[in-house]
Amino acid sequence: MDFKNELVKKSTLINRELEKYIKNDECPEKVLNQSMEYSLMAGGKRIRPVLILASYELFKDDFEKVLPFAIAMEMIHTFSLIHDDLPGIDNDDYRRGKLTNHKKFNEATAILAGDNLLNYAYNLIINDIINNGEDKDKKLQALKELSFGVDRMIAGEYVDTEFEGKEISSQYLEYMHENKTGALIKASVRIGAIMAGASQTDIEMLTFYADRIGLAFQVKDDILSEIGDSKELGKPVGNDRERGKCTYTTKYGLEKAQEMLKSITEEAISAVSEFNNSDFLKELALYIANRNK
Repeated sequence: MDFKNELVKKSTLINRELEKYIKNDECPEKVLNQSMEYSLMAGGKRIRPVLILASYELFKDDFEKVLPFAIAMEMIHTFSLIHDDLPGIDNDDYRRGKLTNHKKFNEATAILAGDNLLNYAYNLIINDIINNGEDKDKKLQALKELSFGVDRMIAGEYVDTEFEGKEISSQYLEYMHENKTGALIKASVRIGAIMAGASQTDIEMLTFYADRIGLAFQVKDDILSEIGDSKELGKPVGNDRERGKCTYTTKYGLEKAQEMLKSITEEAISAVSEFNNSDFLKELALYIANRNK
């Protein structure tokens, strides 16, 4: 398996599917629709929808059945990024090398664009359940995972904002990030496995994998915030430290954070080693740990 080609193939598929949901109608809310498209199609790694496809494909080949969940997940992730950048939260000016949504449009439009993407995602899944009655029980279970992931992501975001500028314990730091960053990653992996009819044992193994790569994703983000290239990242470096945010690098130091990243990644790879066709998931864990943006 060529990991890079497979990742491009999957992310290209996601982008092509996302384009089907862009609203180009002439209507009073046209600018709102443009605001949604601006952030939804701004690029990105599409890790979460890719994880839904990859975990499903551990067990079955007909990945088309999980595409609605994959698209909904990316809409929800985009909603979270738009709101994360708002003045009342992180107050960021750039995301993926472009002006953040509230800087491109305005704060009210950005808030409503995020809200609309979240609602759009739920409507997409509900329509799939109504119009494609097959596997309804699995879809409802997967929808529950999606909704719970959003709940936990918002909880993690709250903890992040509430403790900005304050010293927090290691337990709170991990709690914050396993929810803020990890919740949607965990939901993605579990949704794919649930939709494929995986056993509870397999779902639990994949859940541990997801926990590990979710944490690795955040530790790597914290490292890049310290020593990354702002041009590659598409946003300034050092913002977290300037705002007094507690991160893995400010809490433990850069060297220790790098050691933790290596250990967490090894745990993730080990967790899926018993699956026969888990090469993509193993390589994805390494990709998350070694990325530059």
